[in-house]
Amino acid sequence: MDPSSPVSGPGIVVGYDGSDFAMQALDWAMDEAEFRGSAITVCHAWQSPYGTDDEEARRSLQHAAEHVLWHGAECARQCTSGVRVREDLFEGPASDRLVALSETADLVVVGSRGLSGAARRVMGSVAGHVASHALCPVIVVRGRGPLPHRRHPGPIVVGVGGGDDHVLAFAYHEAALRGLELIAVHAWRYPAAAWSAGMAPMVMSDVPGREAVEALEAAVKPWRARYPDVRTLLRPVAGPVLDVLAGASPGATMLVVGATRARGVLGRLGSVTRPLIDAVTCPVAVVHC
Repeated sequence: MDPSSPVSGPGIVVGYDGSDFAMQALDWAMDEAEFRGSAITVCHAWQSPYGTDDEEARRSLQHAAEHVLWHGAECARQCTSGVRVREDLFEGPASDRLVALSETADLVVVGSRGLSGAARRVMGSVAGHVASHALCPVIVVRGRGPLPHRRHPGPIVVGVGGGDDHVLAFAYHEAALRGLELIAVHAWRYPAAAWSAGMAPMVMSDVPGREAVEALEAAVKPWRARYPDVRTLLRPVAGPVLDVLAGASPGATMLVVGATRARGVLGRLGSVTRPLIDAVTCPVAVVHC
């Protein structure tokens, strides 16, 4: 892409506040922009605790915010090739601005501090809010400092639970862009058994396991045909969804999960997605219907 050419839409949006966590997000966003040939919009939000009473203090805070944004945008300009970099300075909550930009963005990337439950209740979580409310896919990146560029990067892991075409489309696209294999994971459970006094123990059949394999095969079949160069592995695992997805994440380049929207918040995987972001160390992509 010619960085001087006009670009419509914000492309890859990344939240940046100058922290180590934001550097992780910026690092990932730069890779995404180069892989996709997209622009980057570096977004920094600031708020004055003084209101309008102390204009001098407010101007000082705004100046500091402008410097933080310049630093993030300049890093993106210096560390990418042929990528258009835009700056977005916003006065107000960062989560509100990132969700607003998500309406026309290809992707939003945010860093996560991985706050404890108590800290999250007090401070809230920008990453969690954006992942829940954004109108485009969101990638939440965990950790400090620049992302390690491994010589042999791990696979793209995707959670498959039914009605997942939007999730698989994103996961296969990422695997193809990065030249990585894809592991499709499906969590399943044995049906509950009824017991009564004097009954002999029931021998559990492998029917649910076979059904899980068949469901996975059916779900990935069209995407295997569309992306023949992406090696696909199927992994049906018995257990709770959160445990199964977290267990599949070590060593992964990214974990991709789906979420349906219900009155503006996460539906089907809503109870799983937020704890999953805190439970794993690899980046998590949340893809909405």
